[in-house]
Amino acid sequence: MKKWEDLPKEIQNEKVRPYYDKLCHKTGSIVLKRIFDILVGMIILIIVLPFMLIIAVWIKCDSKGTVFFKQKRVTKYGRVFNIIKFRTMVSDAEKLGTQVTVSNDSRVTGAGKFLRKCRLDELPQLFNVLKGDMSFVGTRPEVQRYVDRYTDEMYATLLMPAGITSLASIKFKDEEKLLSDSDNADETYVNVVLPQKMAYNLEYLDKFNFFYDTKLMFMTFLAVI
Repeated sequence: MKKWEDLPKEIQNEKVRPYYDKLCHKTGSIVLKRIFDILVGMIILIIVLPFMLIIAVWIKCDSKGTVFFKQKRVTKYGRVFNIIKFRTMVSDAEKLGTQVTVSNDSRVTGAGKFLRKCRLDELPQLFNVLKGDMSFVGTRPEVQRYVDRYTDEMYATLLMPAGITSLASIKFKDEEKLLSDSDNADETYVNVVLPQKMAYNLEYLDKFNFFYDTKLMFMTFLAVI
């Protein structure tokens, strides 16, 4: 953990301080978390690499465009990084609609529907984990425009690396359906969905330890199945 005075100014607020103080007493779990990410990340990558190659060929045959989708997201201490996913939408999808995806989104490709349903589009994020931009468990990284709408307390989620899965991800695994009936999906996400997800993310920070992380990974596996 950085010293309090070295944190970005927006994170240095009285709502964040209680979470910061608790995490400072959990150094052991934070170290174990990073060791786990590296070791398990390498093992899983070796196992799934052949399947990733098959998925890459499928995406290229299914629609025009690149195999991977890259987007700038925000992680620990407000640092911006490029998240990597398998492309599940048509090229330039962000120019054709909202930042969030709704149910039956016309921008999603045939291959993309299956990949998103089984969360296989997230496999390339193993590279983000190994690089240190992300962890297996943590708050899902948002784009900067949504981070700019955070309340003071929400900034506490930037004390830890962004994650592939989280308690909020499990609870909102059908998020696309929730947004499908909205006239303005972006505003609905910021004003309705994001606050609820952040409540779970803040609960995670409060309960964080290495063993709680392993429990959430197991819960994610069951949710996907």
